[in-house]
Amino acid sequence: MADSVTIIDNRTGESIEIPIVNGGVDAREWSKLLPGIWFYDPSFSTTAAAASAITELDGEAGILRYRGYPIEQLAEQSTYLEVAYLLIHGELPTPEQYEVWKHDITYHTFIHENVRKRFMEGFHHDAHPMGILVSTLAALSTFYPDAKDIFDEQSRYKQVIRLIAKMPTLAAGAHRHSVGMPFVYPDNSLDFTSNFLSMMWKVAEPRYEADPVLARALDILFILHADHEQNCGTTAMRVAGSAHADPYSCAAAAATALYGPRHGGANEAVIRMLTRIGSMDNVQPFIEDVKAGKGRLQGFGHRVYKNYDPRAKIIKETADKVFEVTGKNPLLDIALKLEEVALSDEYFTSRRLYPNVDFYSGLIYQAMGFPIEMFTVLFAIPRMSGWLAHWIELLDRNERIARPRQLYDGEPVRDYVPMDQRKASA
Repeated sequence: MADSVTIIDNRTGESIEIPIVNGGVDAREWSKLLPGIWFYDPSFSTTAAAASAITELDGEAGILRYRGYPIEQLAEQSTYLEVAYLLIHGELPTPEQYEVWKHDITYHTFIHENVRKRFMEGFHHDAHPMGILVSTLAALSTFYPDAKDIFDEQSRYKQVIRLIAKMPTLAAGAHRHSVGMPFVYPDNSLDFTSNFLSMMWKVAEPRYEADPVLARALDILFILHADHEQNCGTTAMRVAGSAHADPYSCAAAAATALYGPRHGGANEAVIRMLTRIGSMDNVQPFIEDVKAGKGRLQGFGHRVYKNYDPRAKIIKETADKVFEVTGKNPLLDIALKLEEVALSDEYFTSRRLYPNVDFYSGLIYQAMGFPIEMFTVLFAIPRMSGWLAHWIELLDRNERIARPRQLYDGEPVRDYVPMDQRKASA
């Protein structure tokens, strides 16, 4: 017998059977059986607002797969650009397809000079790099008016290439402007992450040579952050996309959601937490404060994962390789001690609070020289490929414009009172 739930309508006494498909109930079928009845679900935590073939996430089992491929295999064997191709096209590229894709991305990394001169450099000297990135993404729609032809496949592909390619350029430019350093143009002889590192750190040398270990570590981090199902930023991308906005405006909406500390600020919060702890001697007292409700353990647990975040193990191994090059981050010992104490404490294990991807990513970024203000920007660079994959998918499936229901809990009907007859509220 197929899974279903039986509901008795107390208004009529009728018994109604509603099928459960893929772990959920189709709202269209529900509305047919019980017209006029809808769910109140703040934050959509029990509502599937989209069907998607892009990313499979099983929080109970600790599984993350892109287009069916386990994240562990992709992080070990693939590159970010190959993963981006997979997300956008649905399949891994052949050697010939990958060369064309890599060439197209590489030769679209430059930005229009007026984006830099008239726009990015117009921000205040201490503007937050994420604020610069969000605003510049939105502004790109005015430089590429053909982006509004969202159902023209050639135009759509062009915008996808542009956005993935230009994200590192915009990100590095935002950082350098915020610290008063001159803009560095892309170097098309470098690979994707090495080129980004060049635009970030190049000073006066003829050619920047990125350490291959650090470039590969960044590439792995980009793979791990490329997509993560229906999170806040991706949902913003899809909601804006459902209105048929151009991809630059949709991406700006998604990046704006990511800018919020609840979404993109987790690894920054970990660094600040470790800094406050200060020494290994303070780890145990900090843990006791957390258990007493006097503090919060950042980087542990996840809204979706109720098991070990599969990305956390990969990122911890990557951290070891990075620290061999950069030297150990002074906060690492505190982090390791914190993880050891928490994972041996029934209070945390019984609540399934395990380290997530953010626990070690901030330590890696900090060891590589990235300021905390750049952490969310680093998140946005690879997530662009996931955002675009979702944007393409919703257009191809001709999804309706997003329009959630609202539960009104305000005042009942009341009559207008002329101003001279009103009294101040108590």
